[in-house]
Amino acid sequence: MEYNFNTVIDRHGTNCIKTDLAVARGKPADVLPLWVADMDFPTSPAILEALHKKVDHGIFGYSCLDDNFYKALAQWMETEHNFKIERREVVTTPGVVFAIACAIKAFTKEGEAVIIQSPVYYPFKNMIEANNRKTVTSSLFEKDGKWQIDFEDFENKIEKNNVKLFILCSPHNPVSRVWTKSELERLSDICLRHNVIVFADEIHNDFVYEPNRHTVFSTLSEKAAQNSIVSMSPSKSFNLAGLQFSTNFIKNPALRARFHAERDKTGYDEPSLMGMTAALAAYQKGKPWLEALKKHLLENIEFVRSYLAENLPKVRLIEPEGTFLLWLDFSALGYPDAEIDDIIVNKAKVWLDRGTMFGQEGSCYQRINIATPRALLKEALDRISREFSMEKKDA
Repeated sequence: MEYNFNTVIDRHGTNCIKTDLAVARGKPADVLPLWVADMDFPTSPAILEALHKKVDHGIFGYSCLDDNFYKALAQWMETEHNFKIERREVVTTPGVVFAIACAIKAFTKEGEAVIIQSPVYYPFKNMIEANNRKTVTSSLFEKDGKWQIDFEDFENKIEKNNVKLFILCSPHNPVSRVWTKSELERLSDICLRHNVIVFADEIHNDFVYEPNRHTVFSTLSEKAAQNSIVSMSPSKSFNLAGLQFSTNFIKNPALRARFHAERDKTGYDEPSLMGMTAALAAYQKGKPWLEALKKHLLENIEFVRSYLAENLPKVRLIEPEGTFLLWLDFSALGYPDAEIDDIIVNKAKVWLDRGTMFGQEGSCYQRINIATPRALLKEALDRISREFSMEKKDA
């Protein structure tokens, strides 16, 4: 089947965070939004068909997962990620951030420390602090165009702060690293030495570009499996974030019981009917659409790479290993971080995610979402290029 990812669909007036909150978030009303990590494409036709069928049935009562779902989930994880699961290990949540909050409450006490690797997806820090825990940051660093882990700093921070929980982003958002197996093994070894539980946010795991390979954290070793919670969702892969559904894989029965208890305290008893319907269709029939989508994303990456080289040669693309989020370095243009943001948002009228949202390590970076039609991506880059060219002339 042919899939078209270049049709521009107006999302204004559809209760869309990306478009309809611009003014409320202090952005121009006519800003072009390529910030939040959802896609500007309809989801897979197979998923739409399943959802239509459920709508036509007309009853939306309390719902539960069945054998068909667990079979499809297990097959997807084994086929796509070399990850064997058992039904009893699965705990559902409305989303990965919800699961992070559950893990923080399940495995730490108020005032205790949770470590993250900054710059990183900002809800990590938000959830730590909203639950009255201490955020400990071990900064990633860039070397030769590739962001790296400072393992010595990571271990020192754990020891110094008596860290209890590590929230891992794998593949990493925003620096677009797909951590190697050896890197993950070193992190696991450190955490095991210091009795630090690992929560692995692997929501971007279906977007990994050759020759990189994603390694599910709990497949590293039996000890890693017993010391971790791995959280995944079809929401990024199939553009289903609004349907509120994710799965958490917890091998250790003691950890699973503690996590389950915190989830139950929220009053969350049954999964979203539409969320699980969409997930089942994705795992059973969504792969052709996903493969076509990844081809489009690779073409968009090449477009951005070429566009920058020709029109914005001082803006550096950090070569992506995964995700549909590109990390762009504007530092060589010579503007302060706040001025870069002002030019992009208020003059070019393009809404990206400012790098410092992910931590101070992101100063002078911007994150751009390329899961969009080529015409919108080109328009955004044209606006940015035009404004920085004008700034240069006026200088």
